[in-house]
Amino acid sequence: MEIKPERLLVKIREAKGGSQAAFNYLMDTFWNDVYGFQLKKTRNEYEAEDISIQTFSKAFNKIDTFDENYSFSTWLIAISKNIHVDLIRKKKSSIRSKTSTHDEDKVYAIADETPSIEDKLISEQNLAQLLRDIKELKPHYQQVINLRYFQEKSYKEIAESLDEPMNNVKIKLLRARKLLSEIIEDRKHE
Repeated sequence: MEIKPERLLVKIREAKGGSQAAFNYLMDTFWNDVYGFQLKKTRNEYEAEDISIQTFSKAFNKIDTFDENYSFSTWLIAISKNIHVDLIRKKKSSIRSKTSTHDEDKVYAIADETPSIEDKLISEQNLAQLLRDIKELKPHYQQVINLRYFQEKSYKEIAESLDEPMNNVKIKLLRARKLLSEIIEDRKHE
């Protein structure tokens, strides 16, 4: 898919303004680049996915620092590379450090309370079929879907339950909903 520089710049500016749709567009557009880069580095799907989620979480949290004179994908890859290096350092030192709760208590600009197309598709499914579709997701995506939609927990409660930053939870949910809607769509076209 070719990305038009003008459209990309518009979406980046919208994301800087807090637009959830723009964040979704940027994540959809660049997910494969970041994930593919990490998959080559880690040779582990779970780690690559986890680092990709952290990358978008950090990028969306720091989007206002992005300099539009540079390439957005290069910026994302740099963030991704730094996260990977940090993880390697943590593994090598084998000291488990707790992240500060200061960042987690911040109110993030990514607020996704409006139902998306994926949400509407998901809600149209009957429960039994929906549960079968959810089982096709990776376990960590099943977990966030379960916590959010079946246990009706808030982002903050999910973040505390999983011991992860709130932005990571939001990105995981966004990704889980997208993958689930693709499963549902694929099944409809069989």
